[in-house]
Amino acid sequence: MRWHTGWVREVREDGSGRTAAWISCPSPAVPAAGRYLLAADENAVLPAPLFTSQVLEDGFLAAPPVPPTWMPGTPLSLRGPLGRGFSIPEGVRHLALAAFGDTAARLLPLVDLAIRRDISVAVFTETPLSPLAAVVEINLLGALPDALSWADFLVVDLPVDVLPRLGVALGLSPTSRLPCPGQALLVVPMPCGGMADCGVCALPARRGWRLACKDGPVLDLGELLDTS
Repeated sequence: MRWHTGWVREVREDGSGRTAAWISCPSPAVPAAGRYLLAADENAVLPAPLFTSQVLEDGFLAAPPVPPTWMPGTPLSLRGPLGRGFSIPEGVRHLALAAFGDTAARLLPLVDLAIRRDISVAVFTETPLSPLAAVVEINLLGALPDALSWADFLVVDLPVDVLPRLGVALGLSPTSRLPCPGQALLVVPMPCGGMADCGVCALPARRGWRLACKDGPVLDLGELLDTS
């Protein structure tokens, strides 16, 4: 079990107008893209899952939402990093990132990764974004189906209630398959962080049920689409 101590350095709004927080913590506590920490202040009933939006020298920018009671200086108990994160295969040249929720912040570390690996990257979202590098193409979600023939790999940030209609949102018929491989970060409550198998984060998949807290929260997109 990996426990760390951190503190809230700054609370701010991200490009979508939601509250994010700069977290100061040891470098081993910073979650890789798609992985998460469970963070609790001294008054927390349940810990909050935190995802990285941007890595700092002494911590990271936690993607929204963060607990509204957090203020600069709030000390935090951190457990993790936990779960399975994103893994962009070698050889990908065109990467599509799609945020179906109210923030694209959890996908932003992949933008930096794509630029470092000279991958063409396009972001699809309905929410405002903070300024990104000029090489990043930004589109509305409605343009995503037409872009699937361009993409070598698709990554989606997906609230769990969108899962049943994801195939339609991607422009797929009931008998068609995704034209490229991909991964999905499922946004779902994960209160136990894999300690209790409580089932709150259970998701249907082609090979049975998966627990987002430890089998994910990043899962194979094709496996999820087969059940949607």
